[in-house]
Amino acid sequence: MKTDLYASRFFRRGALILVIAAVAVMGAWHAGLFGEGGGAGQEANFSRGQEVDGHAGIGGSFILTDQNGRTVTDQTLRGRWMLVYFGYTFCPDICPTELQSMSATIKALGALSGRLAPVFVTIDPARDRPAELAAYLAHFDPTIIGLTGTEAQISTFARKYHVYYARKGEGKDYSMDHSSYLYLMRPDGSFDRLFPGGMSPNDLAAALRPILSEAPHS
Repeated sequence: MKTDLYASRFFRRGALILVIAAVAVMGAWHAGLFGEGGGAGQEANFSRGQEVDGHAGIGGSFILTDQNGRTVTDQTLRGRWMLVYFGYTFCPDICPTELQSMSATIKALGALSGRLAPVFVTIDPARDRPAELAAYLAHFDPTIIGLTGTEAQISTFARKYHVYYARKGEGKDYSMDHSSYLYLMRPDGSFDRLFPGGMSPNDLAAALRPILSEAPHS
């Protein structure tokens, strides 16, 4: 009986250690995303797609190439709100789902969508060159801007948005792990808020409508 009791205590203690370790890892990840002083309240604001203060340090200048082979910089898109999503064309489910949702959101916004620049940034530039992006994005709303570049350009840009991504597997059929958020950037290029992946087009359009209504015409 004593042996069983000690074993039970041992396993409970081990489980507690694993939980504490998991919490620590998640805490470190969130600290990297939200910056010092972000706290649980700021994390909750991000998950609801609400505005947060500037401590997140998201965004910045960039030079990338769109699906038509044209150079696009942060200055190119000034004057419109940018809705940015990071993914890749070989993604089997999450990315096409999010792009379908983005397309439906654009349609739901009607005339207000003209104030929005929807952007899809690849995290797999080795396979997602302009021609591949063009063929892929042809299945979604035509206003979506696809961006690619060199490995170094994409890595630098992703770091500015605190995007997690990692290659999984070997050979040509490798996959990419990545975070799934929609970043809303103001017309001046500064960060506004973060929307979680999986939002319905109606909910996303409802959240964007009052924001875009206040935006100046460009």
